Parts: sequence; structure tokens; C-alpha cells
Amino acid sequence: MIRILHVTDPHLFADPEGSLRGLATQASLQRVLDHYRTGDWLADRVVITGDLIQDDSAEAYDRFRELLLPLNLRMHCVPGNHDVRELMQRVCCAPPFSYCAHEEVGNWLIIGLDSCITGDAGGLLTEEELDRLSDTVTRSSAKHVMVCLHHPPVDMGSAWLDTVGLRNGEDVLKHLQSLGRVRLAVFGHVHQPYDQQHLGIRIIGTPSTCRQFLPGSAEFAVDDRPPAYRRITLRNDGSSETQLVWVDDD
Repeated sequence: MIRILHVTDPHLFADPEGSLRGLATQASLQRVLDHYRTGDWLADRVVITGDLIQDDSAEAYDRFRELLLPLNLRMHCVPGNHDVRELMQRVCCAPPFSYCAHEEVGNWLIIGLDSCITGDAGGLLTEEELDRLSDTVTRSSAKHVMVCLHHPPVDMGSAWLDTVGLRNGEDVLKHLQSLGRVRLAVFGHVHQPYDQQHLGIRIIGTPSTCRQFLPGSAEFAVDDRPPAYRRITLRNDGSSETQLVWVDDD
């Protein structure tokens, strides 16, 4: 059994008071982390699926590192469309962080993928990235695979949001299915919850640690739901359990 803490889309700024749509993102992320730490559910790993920062600054990445280090866990990070790869790699390639890396833990292989297109809010998994996934899975002795990426490989049923999803999502799902061992794919980007089965693979999206988007909206709209994180338990038999945790002010 492996316990994964999934946090995503913190959108930090160099300025600790920096806010996104009226919410101070550092304070919001700190609330999420404090909520996790004061609970009785302890993770083995952390997965962070992109949009670590908002303002293209190296200082925001330093702030991210300082906030997450006290967890004292290995952290698997992948970039989001708001991230700057060169700046993110400087921080996230240094232990205990890792950048688009893979790791075998028990019966599971955890692998991070880069779904970003420079200068575009939408995503794409390149042939090179899919080949890297295939090669990693082939070389691994793990029975089960968990894939981590930023963009959703499925539609959200939201007209504006589906224009900035994973452009080759259908092909990616078929590729994941063809590997035979992918049980779970987790993503961020959409600032709302998602949990469905597609082609025998469980696809899970987690809301942001800051502002949320209104599900099902035709045009861009912000939801009033609080920050959130997700607890994921990977079972030895390839199944998974999950609990979505909304962090209220009280």
C-alpha cells in the first residue's frame, strides 16, 4: 500500500501576498499543507501536477520549495502551462523534489510526464514523451503504473476549458491502455474535481490549492469552493482509493 498526497495548481508569486482572483495563493497553499499535517493520514509520496507559480519568477519557485520541504517526503513534480521549465527544473531537480521523473515503489511505478506546449495554455504529449513512457514501463518490473501530468486527457464538459485540455487526449488514453499496466492517471489544470474510468484506467483530477473553476460552465467562471487536496491510496492489487479534502476556513 502506498499513500500519495496530491496537490496541484498553487500559482505562487514572488510576493508572499500575491493573489489570484482575490485569493492570496501562498496563504491558501499553507492552509492546505497545515490541514494535511494536522490530520492522521500520512503520505509516502507527494505528487504536484503543475502550475506551481503564476508570475514567471525564480523567487516564486524558491517560495514553493520552502513551503513544501517541511513535509520531508519525496515529491514528484510535473510542469503546468504557467510554469517556466528552466526555473522549475532548477528547484525541482534537487532532492527531495523530482521533475518528470519515475520511481518504483512497491508494486507500483510512478511516472511524471510533460504535457505542456510553450506559450500555449493547452497541452500535448509528444511522441518523444510517449516513447519515454513506453520505454520506462517496459523496463520496469512494477505490476501497476500511475501516470502524473498537468492537462486532462479527457473532456471536462466545459466549453472554454475543453479548448485548453490535452489536444491528443484520445490517442494518449489508447496509448496508456496499450501498455497494459497503467491503472491510474492524475492531473491538475482544471481547478475542479474529476474521477472516472476510461478504457479501464482511473482518471483523477484534483482541485487547486487556491481558486476553483465552475464545473460545466460554457465560459470562464470562478467557483466559490475552497482550496483542496486529495489523498490517494495505491493498493498492491492495482486498485486505488481516494478522498478529496476541501479545506474550509474553519
